[in-house]
Amino acid sequence: MTARQSVQAEAPVAYYKSVLTEKYADFSGRARRAEYWWFALLNAGVAIGLMVASLILGSVSSTLGLIGLIIYIVYILGTIVPSLAITFRRLHDTGKSAWFLLIWLIPLAGPIVIFVFTLLDGDSETNVYGESPKCPS
Repeated sequence: MTARQSVQAEAPVAYYKSVLTEKYADFSGRARRAEYWWFALLNAGVAIGLMVASLILGSVSSTLGLIGLIIYIVYILGTIVPSLAITFRRLHDTGKSAWFLLIWLIPLAGPIVIFVFTLLDGDSETNVYGESPKCPS
């Protein structure tokens, strides 16, 4: 297996770890679609898993349920900053200011517009937010 293949094989978890550790509060620069979506998918999976575990523990004992709920809440609060940071960087990759995230506040249409922005391919050239993470020079 080549070095490139080994990076691709571990990419989903590597993106997730990178966002939570190296880029925890990095609001500058750009983020590829893969980095954004793998983080979003794994983050949602962990959150749902913790919620389900909390519910199961709660059906066994109210004390265990409370502990599970506290762990879930701590995880959610701990991932707010990296979630915002990667969304900022994803918008930067498409050439948009992070202020566009305020569109989210528009009922119904706002989240759909942000969803579409995160699906768009990033600028292939260097933009005001830095060089392309897809094709660094």
